[in-house]
Amino acid sequence: MEPVLEVPAPDGFGLWPVAGTTPSGFLPLGGELSSAEVGTAVMAIAGCIDIDIDPDGDRPPRPATAPGSFLHGLLTFDDLFAAGGLRVTDHSTGVTFLSGCCDGLGDRRDWHRLADHGGRLGFGHDPVSPVAERFGDTVRLTVDAEKCDSPVIELSASELRRLLAGVERDLAGFLALAAVWAARYLPGHRAPVTVALARVLGLRLPNS
Repeated sequence: MEPVLEVPAPDGFGLWPVAGTTPSGFLPLGGELSSAEVGTAVMAIAGCIDIDIDPDGDRPPRPATAPGSFLHGLLTFDDLFAAGGLRVTDHSTGVTFLSGCCDGLGDRRDWHRLADHGGRLGFGHDPVSPVAERFGDTVRLTVDAEKCDSPVIELSASELRRLLAGVERDLAGFLALAAVWAARYLPGHRAPVTVALARVLGLRLPNS
């Protein structure tokens, strides 16, 4: 199990170095990313929140120059979102389960509730409807619940808890890398960017 971020093609992006996207369109997050991959992740997260909707008019105005203009949503919105989720691969069968269009990295708390208390989680809709369910001590991950012959992955609730602990370590490792990256590429925004990324990921900053 790994946390993955949905990333757009970085065509024409020039505010900082970025890497090319993967064929799947998702970037696994962890503490082993290159500097350019961290840049890609920050680009994707900030771009996901790069909107001007402000119904209450209580946010500061968008800066006229980059990178402040591009980072405006990330640094000023209360509700932050990072498109992506958790990817689970059964290497014995080659089946991969990936959260769908209605999921974000901050929604992984639902996985913890599933492991501890059971229930059913739906992660998207047509064209793919991934579903995670717990039956007793067994967690079943259905790649597409709309198909009667959909591939599935089954694991125990205790194994899911172990995998989720690994996800938290991966995200903490990414945040540590991002803090170092921001000091180099966004020195004027290092602290607020790091705080915003921690909020997006639902993590506490080190020593906080």
